[in-house]
Amino acid sequence: MKSVANRLPLHAVHAEIGAAFASPWGWELPFSYGDPEAEYRAVRTGVGLCDRSTAEVVEVTGRDRVSFLQGMLSNDVKALAPGQGCPAAFLDAHGKVQALLTVLVLEDRLLLTLGSGLAAKTLQTLDKYLISEKAHFKDVSTETALFMVGGPKTARVIQRLTGEPPLPAAWGHAERTVGDVPIRVVTGGGETGESEAWLYAPVSHGEPVWRATVEAGKPAGLRPVGVTALDVLRVEAGVPWYGHDVDETVLLPEIPSDPYVSYTKGCYIGQEIVARVKYRGHVNRSLTGLTFDGDRVPRTGAVVEVDGRQVGSVTSAVRSFALNRPIALAFVRREHLDPGTPLTVKDNDLTLTARVTPLPFYRRG
Repeated sequence: MKSVANRLPLHAVHAEIGAAFASPWGWELPFSYGDPEAEYRAVRTGVGLCDRSTAEVVEVTGRDRVSFLQGMLSNDVKALAPGQGCPAAFLDAHGKVQALLTVLVLEDRLLLTLGSGLAAKTLQTLDKYLISEKAHFKDVSTETALFMVGGPKTARVIQRLTGEPPLPAAWGHAERTVGDVPIRVVTGGGETGESEAWLYAPVSHGEPVWRATVEAGKPAGLRPVGVTALDVLRVEAGVPWYGHDVDETVLLPEIPSDPYVSYTKGCYIGQEIVARVKYRGHVNRSLTGLTFDGDRVPRTGAVVEVDGRQVGSVTSAVRSFALNRPIALAFVRREHLDPGTPLTVKDNDLTLTARVTPLPFYRRG
């Protein structure tokens, strides 16, 4: 029997405004609202709104919550004050990535935000390390609606929506209200290469918060943004997604990892491997960009070759609206990582020509 895909809490709202849905990852998601390029352009030149409620949110309480996570995660949680946050990775003892997440520090708790399907697995593993520490984990994903506002006019929209602009520092956050609904506004870390704000709202008030955001964005030309445009935006920005470009076979130093790591915080799971690569060694492969000749966008998993020998594989590929050509994220062996290195990519019966391109493909000037 065919399994039924999960639906976003606002599925009916997305259908009402003309979303075209697809279900490749276990969720029935709005892939576009009729014009992916227009959605992309809205984020690059104005502002867009994307439903990110497939992400999972975990609440951490207890007096030892910070010290416990300081020994688990790759970034310096202990250095954060309430109202601050950071990206981090949860690794195994071999330095391989079990989850990528963000940490938000509140006065009385922490919020961890992870990709779809990662919360239960991560909490199960963390529980094995809990001995006498007072740290309590609660999955609040089903209680939380998550929206991302992105584009150069983001601050203007948030000001109209809540009466106050987002905090200036990446991952800074504060409670605001939309009408009488309390939400948390988090300054994004640049998944799209543009200014961003994430809205954490009670799922019971997700629809009015979405509609209020659309209304606040009308003077700025806000458009809803589907997965197709979002994927182009984040690949152009060189941002890997867990489950697409990163999984538990990947060493953290094999991806652009500096935002996720503190090299001064002391010990955490996998720290020895990460530090050894940083100061005394190298990895055998790295995630890099590829730019293609022609119009064919390669499939995920297409083989990267040099002189008929496999040297890597494609993890994500899109047609870039900024460059007007196909681009990809791919793992490539280190001896072939110099910018401009010519490579061939085997996509079923086709052979495509590509060149190594430094990440990101797009950076706002």
